[in-house]
Order: sequence, then structure tokens, then C-alpha cells
Amino acid sequence: MNSTNTTTLVTGARGKVGRGVVARLHAAGHAVRAASARTADLTVPDGVEAVELALDRPETFAAALHGVRQVFLYPQPAGIDAFVTAAEAAGVEHVVLLSSSSVLGPDAEQDPLASHSLLVERALAGSGLTCTFLRPDAFASNALGWAYAIGRGLPIRLAHPDAHIAPIHPEDIADIAAEALTGTSLTGTAPTLTGPESLTFREQLAVLADALGREIPVERITRAEAEEEMGRHMPAHVVTSLLDLWAAADHGPAAVHDTTRTLLGRPARTYRQWAGENTAAFGRG
Repeated sequence: MNSTNTTTLVTGARGKVGRGVVARLHAAGHAVRAASARTADLTVPDGVEAVELALDRPETFAAALHGVRQVFLYPQPAGIDAFVTAAEAAGVEHVVLLSSSSVLGPDAEQDPLASHSLLVERALAGSGLTCTFLRPDAFASNALGWAYAIGRGLPIRLAHPDAHIAPIHPEDIADIAAEALTGTSLTGTAPTLTGPESLTFREQLAVLADALGREIPVERITRAEAEEEMGRHMPAHVVTSLLDLWAAADHGPAAVHDTTRTLLGRPARTYRQWAGENTAAFGRG
């Protein structure tokens, strides 16, 4: 559907992709409502309404959904059934979900990362709403997880330094999401989104080193060491899921799926471009 005369609700509007979607729709003259569970933390363009929305608090639904015909939705399974019901009652016609390529895995139902998005996809698919599922693979911005160590000249310690992924620039996801909300070519589809090239973690770090103009040492560690180190910052089941994923990615180049070139007819942003834009995050402005 074309959203020229409709209001689009953008959830997760504090996130990089959500902010990008808000900015694109607003710049193109579309009515946008930016939503977050913490509106005080929202920064939106002049003329964009900010509204509170938390999927685990149904009392926030009515005001957020009033007059809305489209929703850009971040996946949050808690409260999703009630939100879908409220969206249908409010007259919402189309939902564009920022899902994940992990839902396509053979053990998606048991995988803690994949099931998060899969539950939301299923809730939407069982509704009367028109749904578009965007399924990005790894974000280029995941590299920010290395920023602390790189900024202090510490080695990057990895159990699978030669695991292959095809990282996608978050701005490309925002471009594709904006097209899904304003055009018709993606309506009802479920594209898997990647960047334009497969890169190992070691190769990504080499790109970052080049952008920063200094070496970034890489150390291979055991899985047990990785479990201990990663477990300081995330739940054990998430650590297991990530390490299993990276172990499986050790065996060859990652598949390159849809990009802004195949979907929008314009070049996909590269990982090198993302690295060049974000050197300040790694200790060099």
C-alpha cells in the first residue's frame, strides 16, 4: 500500500533502524508517529509525534495506534497477541516487521535468538493484517561489540575468527523498510537481507584496522574460554546459540541474499563504508 495519506507508527524508534525509518518517511512527507517505551529518550524531527508504547503494557496501545494504518514493528513476543488484536481493531492494514534471518534455521523454535522473532512472525501471520517480514542477517554495527577492546589496544579474542558472515549496513535496512512502507514492491514478502559480500570476523577486523590506521591483534581462544568471557555480558543460552552459529559459519563464504541493489536498484553499502563512518566509536574521531 502507499502511505502518502496514512499515519505510520514506527516502534523501537530509539534504535538505529527505527530512527532511520522515521527520518526517511518524514523527509518524504509522510505522517509518522515515533513510539518507544521511554519517550523521554526519543529524538525525532520537528513535526513527528512521539508516543509511549510498550508491548507488555496494553494500556499504551490505544493512543499509539489511533489513526494508524501501517506499523513498522520491532520484534517483541511479550504482548504481541494483544498488540495484534488492538492493531486490527484500530484499523491497521499493514505491518512491516524487522525480523531476523535466524527464523529460517532448522532449530528456530528452540533457538533463543530465532524464537524471539519467530513468535512475532507467527502471531502476525495468523492475523488479518497484511504483513511484510524483513529478515536481516548480521548487522555491520555488531562490530561495536569490539569497541571497548579496540579502543584500548587490546586483542580481540574469538573462538571462531574465520566464521563467515555477510554484514548489512543498518542504513540499508532502513532504506528497504521505508520502501516497504511507501511502495508496493515488497508488500507481503519476506526477503532475507544481507550485505553485498561475505567477510570473516578476521577480515572485518582488518577492514577496521585499515580505517583506524592501526593494527588490531586477533587471538583464537577455545570455546570454553569464549563461553566464560561472553557469559559475563549475556545469558548462557544466548552464548551457546551464538557460538553454535559461528561454528557452523566456519566452513565457507556466507550466502549473499537480497540487498538494496536487488530490491531497490541501487548499490548496497559496504562494510568498509560502515567502518569508515564509525571510527570514532573505536577510539579515533
